[in-house]
Amino acid sequence: METFDVKILDIRMITHNVRSYTIEKPAGYIYSPGQATDVSVLKEGWDKEKRPFTFTSLNDAAVLEFTIKSYTDHDGVTNRLFTLVPGDMLQIGDAWGTIQYKGEGVFIAGGAGVTPFIAIFRNLFSKFSIGNNQLFFSNRTSSDIILKEEFDSMLGNNFHNIITGEQTANFYNGRINKEYLQRKISNFAQPFYVCGPDRFTEQILQALNESGANAEALVFEK
Repeated sequence: METFDVKILDIRMITHNVRSYTIEKPAGYIYSPGQATDVSVLKEGWDKEKRPFTFTSLNDAAVLEFTIKSYTDHDGVTNRLFTLVPGDMLQIGDAWGTIQYKGEGVFIAGGAGVTPFIAIFRNLFSKFSIGNNQLFFSNRTSSDIILKEEFDSMLGNNFHNIITGEQTANFYNGRINKEYLQRKISNFAQPFYVCGPDRFTEQILQALNESGANAEALVFEK
């Protein structure tokens, strides 16, 4: 796999623990919405620590963008990323990933698992092709919702927020389970896109299978 050393050009806060990193784009670099690459921090002791992150920019942009949640409870790669500033260097590899748009359907995300869907929705929105796609987005608190205003703008009433760790009058309080999905969705023959922590993904896929979803129409990172 080819690797590329790239400079961080800009960093922007998205939520209290999520930042958007704008970085240099290598000449001829190609990827599609939903894909990811392996990233490492080019600082002593960290250059071999590669982690996968999804592109949230579109391929026709002059730069690359990642939207990354940092877990500051331990000194891992995401915590190290949170200490970086413009001018610091990263290393990326080739693009990879199985989450790609297969047609209008239902997107189900848990926390930072929404990142593959950001570029997919941005791409559809730029082409006036957002259609009737829906996003069900589960977070622990309302302050954890990534890019809420942008999703509101792109999806309108088809953007559904589910909050698991606090009581709020603004959003549904609970979890995405089979009962919830069956209340909200009438057509289980359409494509379903699922991304989140491993346990979240397993539970959602099981609920969809038990609800009659077509296994070939389930899109997730295998």
